[in-house]
Amino acid sequence: MDIIFSERCLEYHTLGHPEGPARVRLLQEHLARQGFTFIEPQPAQDADLLRVHSPGHLVRVREGNFHDPDCPRYPNIDFYARLAAGGALLAQSRRGFSILRPPGHHAGKDFLGGFCYFNNVAVAVRSSGKRTLIVDIDGHHGNGTEEIFYGDPQVTYVSLHRIYNYPGTGQASRGNCLNFPLPPRCGKGLYLETLETALAQAGGGFEELAISAGFDTYKEDPLASLGLEVDAFYDIGCMLGEVGVPTFAVLEGGYIPEIMGPACEALIRGLSEGARFSSSPVS
Repeated sequence: MDIIFSERCLEYHTLGHPEGPARVRLLQEHLARQGFTFIEPQPAQDADLLRVHSPGHLVRVREGNFHDPDCPRYPNIDFYARLAAGGALLAQSRRGFSILRPPGHHAGKDFLGGFCYFNNVAVAVRSSGKRTLIVDIDGHHGNGTEEIFYGDPQVTYVSLHRIYNYPGTGQASRGNCLNFPLPPRCGKGLYLETLETALAQAGGGFEELAISAGFDTYKEDPLASLGLEVDAFYDIGCMLGEVGVPTFAVLEGGYIPEIMGPACEALIRGLSEGARFSSSPVS
């Protein structure tokens, strides 16, 4: 699986902010040691972003005309956010894994939040125009992704996340958005059982699988732990690989930098292994 990455995404940070560059830097360095191939993306253009976001939202991000304590007005943040969205677009076309920052699943059509400025996975899915299953394994509910795709007959959104946590949404399913809130530190057994149920409810007939890949469900993560060990991400990957359709992934959260690389590698290995047992291999 190709890894989409650019050193440029490491350039911005605020001291003490949990969404810092170390989480991606250590992830990239680990994957490099494992021999993965890296591809440089281009920033998403207006036409790409306007499939998902309002014109006013693009203007606010470009001009820094917003106030959100989780989303600092970093110098040049419009470029970095567009680069992350461009990484998702490239991941979709190459069936790869974009590990750029900032993340995206809390950004809606006309709002930002939760470290997210543009909704990267949504931009890629809308660009593809395919019948898509989005599975969000970040420990937080992807309220932006749900807002964008609610009622869209082309997309089914599945989210497994920690109950009663930021952003406070996703406590129940509605329409094409299937939500599975889980208790803190629930552990691998309940998580995998719930994921199996979620995929069964989602059904079939999809042309592609898009994964919002957060690793903040790790047992020591300070923001969204669901008690998972690193090896659980391999099992999650196996189950998702068995969906048996072309797959790509986009990085969301994960705030223990040292485990980001091993957890991401485990997910990728699991996806490959799961695809071997499916009737239609992941490409």
